[in-house]
Amino acid sequence: MRLLFITDFTEQFAYRFLSGIFNYSQRTEQWVVCKMPPSYMRQLGIEGVVSWAKTWNADVVIGQFEPDDDVTLFRKNGIIAIAQDYVVKFSQIPNVTADYDLTGKMAAEHFLSKGFENFAFFGYKGVCWSDERYQGFVRRLAQSGYGENVHLYDGQQIDNLWYYDQTSLHEWLMSLPKPIAVMACDDNQGNILIQACHVCGLKIPFDVAVIGVDNDEILCNMSEPAMSTINVDIERGGYDTAAMVDRMVKDPSYQGEDIILKPLNVVQRVSSSIFATNDSAVLKALRFIIANIDRRIQVSDILEHVPMSRRLLEQRFKQMTGMTIYNYITIHRIERFAQLLLSSKDPVSEIAARFDEFDAKSISRRFKSIKGCTPTEYRKKKLGKRGL
Repeated sequence: MRLLFITDFTEQFAYRFLSGIFNYSQRTEQWVVCKMPPSYMRQLGIEGVVSWAKTWNADVVIGQFEPDDDVTLFRKNGIIAIAQDYVVKFSQIPNVTADYDLTGKMAAEHFLSKGFENFAFFGYKGVCWSDERYQGFVRRLAQSGYGENVHLYDGQQIDNLWYYDQTSLHEWLMSLPKPIAVMACDDNQGNILIQACHVCGLKIPFDVAVIGVDNDEILCNMSEPAMSTINVDIERGGYDTAAMVDRMVKDPSYQGEDIILKPLNVVQRVSSSIFATNDSAVLKALRFIIANIDRRIQVSDILEHVPMSRRLLEQRFKQMTGMTIYNYITIHRIERFAQLLLSSKDPVSEIAARFDEFDAKSISRRFKSIKGCTPTEYRKKKLGKRGL
């Protein structure tokens, strides 16, 4: 099977999606993939892409097509075409899309569980996947009585993913009530938002809590602090798409159907780890933990900064967070350690030492109990996808 794949390969979505296709091909037949950047497609025009695909003998084209592209040209030339959601969904060909409403709902529930009362959404206007995530986000908040507490920024242009109007975004951020919980339409926008907060002097997650979408682990872990996100079953989507293409090739009467990616879970990192609470003692403890997560701290260290009995602080901390102080520290240290594994090529033992952990075997055991694999296995599994 010969696939022409037209998408933004700077994001991990493409690699995870191709991973699913690769897994399918391992069970059936070998797929040959040609990767074309969207910028080149815009230079060629849709007719030029069809001509190029015919010359290359492509069986299928999967791409981020523009709304006015005549995608029926592919089928007329004997090529299967599938649209990866970009601006609009197409009625003429199958779409690789997602349950965007549920994704927005999951983000809202994550923030509601942390006691937030002010919310915002950072996305694109007139882009199907951003608009629908926003609608799901607002709908769930409205059910809890916070529908009027949502602030929207949608001045971004999807044509320039890397660029944003700094002045208007900074003014918007400064105008928001604090603390505030912000859902970014995807991890790329979440990363931009975090950078903008730093420029404005806003502290994450204390002033602004942030969550993105797609679990682009490189992007999320290179954010400072590491960015929370919603993990989407992208690999399964690639597998199901490959299976559908196989069926479409064997049965020309089958026109295919939309592939709907499912949001799986919230991957909490530091950017949304705070709780919006009026309990000053718990908030002080949380601030101390996050500020000192790179060194080994004990509950006794926190008590030096929070004038309260250990028993009372533990009770109030667990009531707010649902876990003991020790477990909260452990989980967030492991998340931070995982971030360092992906942002550095140094040996695990050296990273552990910088992390105030001089017994690499000890932290490896704790890492495996939480992540389900050793630090070395985790690094290989996560970074290995980039080489697909």
